[in-house]
Amino acid sequence: MLQQIRDRTSGIVAGFIVALLVVPFAFFGIETFAGGGGDPVVAKVGKQKIHQSQFQNNYDQRYRQYVSLMGENFKPEEFKADSFRKLVLDDMTQEAMLRQFADQAGYRANDAVVFDYLSRIPAFQKEGKFDTETYRAVLARQGLDPVRFEEQVRNSIAIEQMRSGVLETAFITDADIQQAWRLAMQDRVVEYALFDNTKYLAQASVTEEQVKARYDQKKAQLMAPERIRLAYVELSQAKLAQASLPGQDVLKTIYDAEKASRFTTQEQRKASHILVNFGADKSAAKKKAEGLAAQLKGGADFAALARANSDDTGSKAQGGDLGWIKRGQMPESFEKELFDLKAGEVAGPIETEFGWQLIRLDDLKPSVTRALADADVQQELISLYQNRELAKRFQEQTEKLEQLAFESNASLDPVAKELGVQVQTTDWFTRDAGTGIAANPAVMQAAFSPEVREDNENSKPITVGESLVVVRKAEYEAPRQRPLAEVAESLREELRAEIAKAQAQADAKKLLAELRAGKPLVEAVIAAGAELRQPGAVKRVQQGEDPLLLQAVFKLPRPAAGKPQYSELSLVNGNVVVAVLTDVRDPTPATVQEVAQLRPRLREMQAGAEFTAYQKVIGEKVEIKLVNPPTAAASPEEE
Repeated sequence: MLQQIRDRTSGIVAGFIVALLVVPFAFFGIETFAGGGGDPVVAKVGKQKIHQSQFQNNYDQRYRQYVSLMGENFKPEEFKADSFRKLVLDDMTQEAMLRQFADQAGYRANDAVVFDYLSRIPAFQKEGKFDTETYRAVLARQGLDPVRFEEQVRNSIAIEQMRSGVLETAFITDADIQQAWRLAMQDRVVEYALFDNTKYLAQASVTEEQVKARYDQKKAQLMAPERIRLAYVELSQAKLAQASLPGQDVLKTIYDAEKASRFTTQEQRKASHILVNFGADKSAAKKKAEGLAAQLKGGADFAALARANSDDTGSKAQGGDLGWIKRGQMPESFEKELFDLKAGEVAGPIETEFGWQLIRLDDLKPSVTRALADADVQQELISLYQNRELAKRFQEQTEKLEQLAFESNASLDPVAKELGVQVQTTDWFTRDAGTGIAANPAVMQAAFSPEVREDNENSKPITVGESLVVVRKAEYEAPRQRPLAEVAESLREELRAEIAKAQAQADAKKLLAELRAGKPLVEAVIAAGAELRQPGAVKRVQQGEDPLLLQAVFKLPRPAAGKPQYSELSLVNGNVVVAVLTDVRDPTPATVQEVAQLRPRLREMQAGAEFTAYQKVIGEKVEIKLVNPPTAAASPEEE
């Protein structure tokens, strides 16, 4: 069936949805891990290797998705490239590990399962039904081969089968729910002494000698990273002028070539069916189907029989209605019977790969060809011609760009003059962050390559969105030692913050010792020069209170009668706190309704925890070894 889909599909449709088509669990980097030659290995997962090129492709895809998702909120200077690289590689290694284990454990997805999954994806549907033309068009738009894509889906489904086997068996007891309720709804009575960081900062002083000593201590860390500015030319198809309007003879030639596929609608047949699965006894299933066929000949209602007897869960409730069907959408044996029927006729039982089927033709739409003189056809032909001419000219320009960039390797001026574009420049950027075209990972990689950075050569054309760019070095600054004068103020503030925090912590520890010795809280806080705050009963999540304070309070043991529990901690803003827990108040038990509401969420949490543990077990069986984790500074080399 999958081969039939591949062989009989064509068309155009919006393509970005493909990113959402894999099983929700599947990680990015789903393609087969293959590579070799000069392509370095960055990680080994069991018997598989993840190569630098595969990592880079996945990194680029994830980076583009992240930038698109953030939109105007994306700030290159705040982007943590090292963390992002680690995240991408972790996802790839985990997916490869689970895929291998699922295969070893015998999880499989046959053609019928894969087709069923694909047919339910809205991106592959037209008017609510799976459409083969749309299917192939979506994949073509994303540059995906159907055979390879279906194998990806097959692997993802196998992993999801394994994952579901763990997640769907998780359960939660009423006692677990009551315990979770008690912890979540618990109140804790707290008061605390606040040692304000700003007061200590105002008192902290730092000498020039201390600043110089800190500079000498951290000198190796106080380096300005290398940075570069690029000159570049950009070739964009969108900026090319449209071709002039073609004559009618040209339109007629295009029309004749495209008439069958573009301007002729296929014959469509509206069908209903009753499916009887083979089950354990194929002959018994056939007898059942023959009995249903006899009832239909006797005047029984087709829809009623389908609702009562069909094994197709997708159409059973609709009386077996399959909607409108074109040639190529169904198995050959099914279509052969359907397209020989007259309206109202019933065929079967016929044998297909899914079981015994009874088919009724409900209605049909004959094939229709739109005329050349049709205004919409004319406009479509003009657009088709102009788009093809535009693509042809862009391809010619692309080839010329590559040739000129190579032949005029010492400058972009001849390239710009020949192609009629301007030489532009980027802002300064580092290996980790850039703006404009310099935010593109491929441009970053080319910018710091030896050919561009050291040899002053033009890069090869690089795809950036819908454009091609060729870059070369405009200016470069090597890593440099920042002088003391440049960093003195930041070092001074760093030292002042450390002195202030140390003094606040010393005062807090002194207060804590006095409280444990029995000194009254109010008296001790006033003597320490701190601020006493008394929020009273608080919950784990409390508006207006610092999360770190709440975490510390809820980690303390229950206080015994008249014996508070204490905790000393530093907050993110630099303030230091001594917290005093005086009471713990448990809620009333959850009601039956509250238990029912909590159960799905807690079960989901439990299932996630169990699968995390299961992954650890898998990790012991399928080893993950990082050979040379990719970095911005250098390409990894295979060990």
